[in-house]
Amino acid sequence: MRPMTQADVDEVLRIEQAVQAYPWTRGNFIAALDSGYVCRVDEHAGEIRGYAILMPSMEEAELLNIGVAPSRQHQGLGRSMLDEMLEISQARNMRRVFLEVRPSNVAAVALYRSSGFAVIGVRRGYYRNANGSEDAITMARDLTQLTPVPPAVEGEGRG
Repeated sequence: MRPMTQADVDEVLRIEQAVQAYPWTRGNFIAALDSGYVCRVDEHAGEIRGYAILMPSMEEAELLNIGVAPSRQHQGLGRSMLDEMLEISQARNMRRVFLEVRPSNVAAVALYRSSGFAVIGVRRGYYRNANGSEDAITMARDLTQLTPVPPAVEGEGRG
């Protein structure tokens, strides 16, 4: 994965709109970049296949968004991107990573559980949906028990 740039936003937004019923806006992605969040894209042969956005704060981080292009789903890319965001968090000495996920997103819930995230709560009516709202499952992963990884060099990635 490599750092996301402003030039990537149109393609990232296209993927977001294809995979989310209630997608982030262009402004959300621009704000994440402008705020200095960890914004990454997975690119191969000039094609952006996925993206992930992490908001670090003190000793914790929140995974705000992760998406994989529909044509690239079910190939392990989501897991690879999640793993890299966890490695970045650990390299920045984050102790925990949080996220919210829709209970109806069964595949994402399974991915997060298999990656060591545990349910820590529920936010009632957090997400919009066709019926008005949907709860969010709040999950967290403790990073203090992992083997330390060396700090990543900006611009290096596994993608």
